[in-house]
Amino acid sequence: MAVKAAEGRLEDRWRDILSVHARTLCEIDRVLHPHGLGASDFEVLDILAAESPREGDQCRVQNLAGRVHLSQSALSRLIARLEKDGLVERSVCAEDRRGVWVTLTYKGRTLHAEALPLQRAVLERTLSAPAD
Repeated sequence: MAVKAAEGRLEDRWRDILSVHARTLCEIDRVLHPHGLGASDFEVLDILAAESPREGDQCRVQNLAGRVHLSQSALSRLIARLEKDGLVERSVCAEDRRGVWVTLTYKGRTLHAEALPLQRAVLERTLSAPAD
């Protein structure tokens, strides 16, 4: 009986985590939509801004792949869309032709700076709120 109760508590905690995650992503999507971004778009811009703080700094796609919760193909499509929108630039790694570099453009840095307080405010609201 105690095992079933413990399993139930674990399942409830897991469902609570999923619920907070879903609410947070939906809210981020909602507040960033007027800026033409979704939560995953912003996440990639945010990681690029942190990984390459100076204009012209590059980040390998492989490094991004380990930090975002997207498949390799989904990440590639997202980066292609960000590139089409002028937010990032891609280039082939000279040392390893299989590698791809991603650079945050001036437009991408500007949009990230505009969206950052909105995303952080959502995180503050949703992650600081008591669980339902």
